[in-house]
Amino acid sequence: MKIVVLDAYALNPGDLSWTGLQALGETDIYERSSVAETSQRIADADIILTNKALLTEEIISNAPQLKYIGVMATGYNVVDMNAARKCNITVTNVPAYSTVSVAQLTFAIMLELSVHTALYAESVQRGDWITSKDFSYQLRPIMELQNKTLGIIGLGQIGKAVAKIAQAFGMKVIASHKHPERDRMDGVSFTDEVSCFQEADFVSLHCPLTDQNKEFVNHELLGKMKPFAFLINTSRGALINEEDLANALNNKLIAGAGLDVLSTEPPAADNPLLHAKNCLITPHIGWATFEARSRLMQVLVNNVSSFINGNPVNVVGNR
Repeated sequence: MKIVVLDAYALNPGDLSWTGLQALGETDIYERSSVAETSQRIADADIILTNKALLTEEIISNAPQLKYIGVMATGYNVVDMNAARKCNITVTNVPAYSTVSVAQLTFAIMLELSVHTALYAESVQRGDWITSKDFSYQLRPIMELQNKTLGIIGLGQIGKAVAKIAQAFGMKVIASHKHPERDRMDGVSFTDEVSCFQEADFVSLHCPLTDQNKEFVNHELLGKMKPFAFLINTSRGALINEEDLANALNNKLIAGAGLDVLSTEPPAADNPLLHAKNCLITPHIGWATFEARSRLMQVLVNNVSSFINGNPVNVVGNR
């Protein structure tokens, strides 16, 4: 089996090993692949592994030996599933590997918006404390999370992990979710989407991106939020209308936002959120802890091995 890894760097910048995968067949590993390079590199591949490198119908048609596509992530929208289905190509993903890490980042963002740790640390580094007339000073108001309301949009595995942490902080947790009866959780009250935005002090997005909910966080929904509330997104950037959010922040319709994802990654220089007021942005790192990437690698190798042995696991789409 000829295995080609199209964009290896994000998963393994050098602190993990590819030996488990290499033991399964002839393996070509590329840190990154442009569209033109992708077509050339997969021409004789039996197995392709991709994270964000697009596999369109045209690209798939240029790989006549292709039997399997392994997505090195949970979302698999980078693959033209119709084209894969027509060619009888098995497509797999890696589910649930980053649940703990994304939940952790969600609260890192929430705490930063509440306590402004980085702001105060930078102030001390500038020498502000040395010249202070008092033993303590405030640059921005600091708040407790206890008794605040967290609204979660999407109570799947990550949403539940976030809810569990919120409960440990003494927060009230409400959620909007497609399957409240199936996914009910002690201490979490279900409500509709609009009420979630209206009632929460923090709204955190943990739903998958679909054609139906693209940019559902828009001017109208943001206008339902409290002026001292915060929006957090560690899910998918395209859930938010970025122009509307920037306007809401700049006009102080809401207090702030913390985002680990944007609609286009890397973002264009003119993305309005890059310079919006009180908008904390991290470069899609929620999934990227060493522990999460180690789990991803382990499941990835097992996915490929299982396919080669005739028992594919974590198959997505309808073949």
